[in-house]
Amino acid sequence: MTATPAITSARKSPARPGTPKPARASGSLWRRGRRRLLGALAVGIALIWAFPIYWMVNSSFLPHNRIRSTEPTFLPIDGSVAAYQRVLDSGFFSALRTSLTITLITLVAALLFAFLAALALSRFRFRGRTSFIVTVLVIQMIPAEALFISQFKMLEGWQLLNSVLGLSLLYVATVVPFTIWMLRGFVAGVPRELEEAALVDGCSRTQAFFRVTLPLLAPGLVASGVYAFLQAWNEFTLALVIMNRPDSMTLPLWLRTFTDANRVSDWAGIMAGSALIAIPVIIFFLLVQRRMAAGLVSGAVKG
Repeated sequence: MTATPAITSARKSPARPGTPKPARASGSLWRRGRRRLLGALAVGIALIWAFPIYWMVNSSFLPHNRIRSTEPTFLPIDGSVAAYQRVLDSGFFSALRTSLTITLITLVAALLFAFLAALALSRFRFRGRTSFIVTVLVIQMIPAEALFISQFKMLEGWQLLNSVLGLSLLYVATVVPFTIWMLRGFVAGVPRELEEAALVDGCSRTQAFFRVTLPLLAPGLVASGVYAFLQAWNEFTLALVIMNRPDSMTLPLWLRTFTDANRVSDWAGIMAGSALIAIPVIIFFLLVQRRMAAGLVSGAVKG
């Protein structure tokens, strides 16, 4: 009867020193500190990456003498929107309409042709398949400047100089080879067994493609679309050769009008125009990010 309290007290006695609990606690503190250090490092890298964008927007509100001053101005306290007014009154909307039209045509056409070609290369075996893949790679090795004269003569013969359709055709031809190569990897990464399982469940070949395969390919389509969008939106040299009339300029060509070798460059106007050009790109990325997140999971669940 007297042994029971002793046993009970022994069970309730605290753990002896040297147990592994303090070691686990110290390991947890070390991992937490490492995560905080990596987080601070990531924030620092993000600030360095975002500083040129901040400086562009900041300079767009400053007068010309403050921009060219040797003392930097980090906050436009006494700035104005005069540069934005000059930009909006100097043909910005006309160039914006031209760039948006060319970019949308390039985006839709490049994704359509590249997607069909990637499906054919990944899902079918046909004569000349390897040669076609090699040709796609070889085309990427040709410098774009080497084709300017032939492209100019071709569009001149078709009477498509200074036209949205002519420049869109060249952009599509430039973007499609690399887009095919990108999409081919995404299509090859989708197992055929998923389509076969959908066929067993009663879907037709078309229904299996649109309900199973296409949602899983959404990230690849988004990545390829981002590449096509940026190539068409920011391209300068080819547009400079083809669009040589002031009323048919794209946004990169229009931004060049604020610089002149015979007078002082309007740096505030350049910064304001660059900030406005970046707005459609930011909107596009915000829309694309949601579609990419939805595409990663929409085809992975059977409903």
